[in-house]
Amino acid sequence: MTTVTRDFLASLPTLPGVYRMIDAAGAVLYVGKAKDLRKRVSSYFQKTDQSPRIRLMLKSVDHIDTTVTRTEAEALLLENNLIKGLKPRFNILFRDDKSYPYLLLTGHRFPRLAYFRGTPKKRDQTFGPYPNAYAVRESIQLLQKVFQLRTCEDTVFANRSRPCLLYQIKRCTAPCVGHITPDAYARDVHEAAQLLHGEASALTEHITGQMNTAAATLDFETAAFLRDRLRMLAAVREKQFVDSTGSDADADVVAVAEAGGVIAVNLTMIRGGRHLGDRSFFPQHGEGATAAEVLEAFIVQHYLDHPVPARILVSEAIETGALDTLLTGQAGKKVTLLHRVTGARKVWVAMAQANARLSAERRGAERANQSQRLAALRETLDLPALNRIECFDISHTMGEATVASNVVYEGDDLKKSDYRRYNISGITPGDDYAAMHAALIKRFHRSVEENGALPDLLLIDGGKGQISSAVEAMNELGLGQVFLLGVAKGEARKPGLETLIFADGRELHLAKDHPGFHLIQQVRDEAHRFAITGHRAKRGKARMQSTLEDIPGIGPRRRKQLLERFGGLQGVRDAGVDALASVNGISRELAETIYHALH
Repeated sequence: MTTVTRDFLASLPTLPGVYRMIDAAGAVLYVGKAKDLRKRVSSYFQKTDQSPRIRLMLKSVDHIDTTVTRTEAEALLLENNLIKGLKPRFNILFRDDKSYPYLLLTGHRFPRLAYFRGTPKKRDQTFGPYPNAYAVRESIQLLQKVFQLRTCEDTVFANRSRPCLLYQIKRCTAPCVGHITPDAYARDVHEAAQLLHGEASALTEHITGQMNTAAATLDFETAAFLRDRLRMLAAVREKQFVDSTGSDADADVVAVAEAGGVIAVNLTMIRGGRHLGDRSFFPQHGEGATAAEVLEAFIVQHYLDHPVPARILVSEAIETGALDTLLTGQAGKKVTLLHRVTGARKVWVAMAQANARLSAERRGAERANQSQRLAALRETLDLPALNRIECFDISHTMGEATVASNVVYEGDDLKKSDYRRYNISGITPGDDYAAMHAALIKRFHRSVEENGALPDLLLIDGGKGQISSAVEAMNELGLGQVFLLGVAKGEARKPGLETLIFADGRELHLAKDHPGFHLIQQVRDEAHRFAITGHRAKRGKARMQSTLEDIPGIGPRRRKQLLERFGGLQGVRDAGVDALASVNGISRELAETIYHALH
């Protein structure tokens, strides 16, 4: 019950700042910002038409802490940092911890067209960001058709003796073997950059002029080549370009929609006048929030961690003063949020809103399906409180690089933030039972010590041996009450023929179309995928290091130089003696030693 008094509310300053709603146990329930702290905080206790979410929160509030800031923009920044750090249960939260991909034109003599994440070198040009990897790769394919730039790794490029297949299918001009001059290749690179910068009209006019000049001088072969380039360029523009002028070349469109109780935010990216694609986001704790509240939460949380375009078009009217100031400071350039738009901009917003609505409808249908599956599994296993499922799987190659995966399903979706991998050592290589025992001890000993989360159902990928090891491990930890279920592969390992094994040895076969069985398969397959990817990474790293470490004269520093220069062990293997000898600190004799050791 709240202990907030009128005297406390009256004592609050009429200044901008951040407030924190805190319960009796000291947990932060909600973080908010205000232009006027006294007015904003008092409004919670004066309004009678609060949403169910806010009413529920106020019942748990014990006291309120406040922090005064100099400006409302500074309060926005502090609010966002606190929300990301504390993750209060009543704040609208967006999870977007992935970096966005870019399209890269390297600064080599013959630049390479590539997919890229991270921080580029100063000599390289980047274009984007793109909403997802598919959008980057689609752009690369389109640019290959028009400009035929190389996409191969440097090690492959440096060691070619004849053109590759891409040259044969007219996707590359084969600069690796001198089939195009540096000047001609540089012109292609410049024109590709023009297109990516949004100068498509100027580029089309330039190529048209070149084609007409070639035709006038009876150079019909060049004229035909340029005519084909114009046709492909027109196809690219039709596929990716939107109607825009120079001032609208870079913009994001952010729209929010609700369908069937699910809220979705759609982010559409336009760079250089090109529609790069879109991506949908789903907030946590958004129940009962208005579209404007969701939109503002997304903009603050998203753009403080990602590049900000000059214009952000939004589907809802929100207070933009502090946001404009904050984002302008973040971007280092003038940023404007626009709501009431006309013409082409209005069409973009409508498109983004339609995509947000479709995403919300699709997510709602998926949730309903998942809820049905979970309900069926509750009934089958007689676990009415079933909500959190964890699954373990072991992956190794003949005992090498043993990795255990732990994936989590909670509510109506996989909870990737709770996924864990465990490197298993100190056991007999290939002993899956010991590996499972070790993995469970690693996972649950902390839950015992710190009273952490426990699953309502623990799935074990394996048969009776794995289940016996799991039972033994959980009993050692005093967690024998956790419901265990093994998922043994069926005949010929065919999906749908699995046997479910209880801790006491009983077996259960569910029909292939049983909704609860589908949920078990989904979680088990995710654990298998997560284990294999971790195992392959660990095995590859171990093999890479051991292979180079076994070569006399190659220490940690030289190994690092080689791997960085050639992009990995495969690149070192592909390199010739001359290329190896060009690395600083690698003599001709040592280069020959390395080459012979790897071949």
